[in-house]
Amino acid sequence: MAAPADSALPPFARRVEGGIELHLRVVPGSSRSEIVGPLGDRLKVRVTAPPEGGRANRAVVRLLRDWLGGDAEIVAGHGSPDKTARVGLPPGQVRGLGFADPREGNSPSKRRRRG
Repeated sequence: MAAPADSALPPFARRVEGGIELHLRVVPGSSRSEIVGPLGDRLKVRVTAPPEGGRANRAVVRLLRDWLGGDAEIVAGHGSPDKTARVGLPPGQVRGLGFADPREGNSPSKRRRRG
């Protein structure tokens, strides 16, 4: 059973020891790198890097680090657009992430990064 604080997390995020896991849908080769927003039970992410030689995965990791400020890594889906990323965050920061729909004005996509 999920902890009460998890109810504040969106469907694409779950608390794990030392941070959170994010279920992502990655679109490589986009015109810009950005966190797009919720897409069903995943968080849609666009990166400019192509899906070759792990370049898109590295771009996703950089984008998540810039957005959330924690250490990030891809833990599943290295060769797929559907990925799971783990981001190391202190418990207080997990609670206050503010995952909001980008159309509502509190958008993480405002922190864009090329690459």
